[in-house]
Parts: sequence; C-alpha cells; structure tokens
Amino acid sequence: MNLLLEHKEKIFPVALILMSVAAAVAYFCCGDVKKGIYWTAAAVLTASITF
Repeated sequence: MNLLLEHKEKIFPVALILMSVAAAVAYFCCGDVKKGIYWTAAAVLTASITF
C-alpha cells in the first residue's frame, strides 16, 4: 500500500486492473469463458501499459 501512496498517478490504473481481474474471475466462475478471457486480456493490457 505504501508503494501506491508514493505513486499516486498509478492509483486509478491499479484500481482498473483489479476491477478487470474481478470481472474475469466472475465470468470464469459463471462459465462464460469468452468474457473471462476478454477481461483477463483487458487487465494484462492495462498492466503492460501502466508498468
């Protein structure tokens, strides 16, 4: 958490990544693999651009 406080400009992208991962988990649990893959890819793309 201290790392996020030092880099305040990355708070929104990290929140977006966490929400994308949460959406992917929810879709995978419900059996919708296509949407799960979509949200996993969204999280990976956001992480690759942010970090």
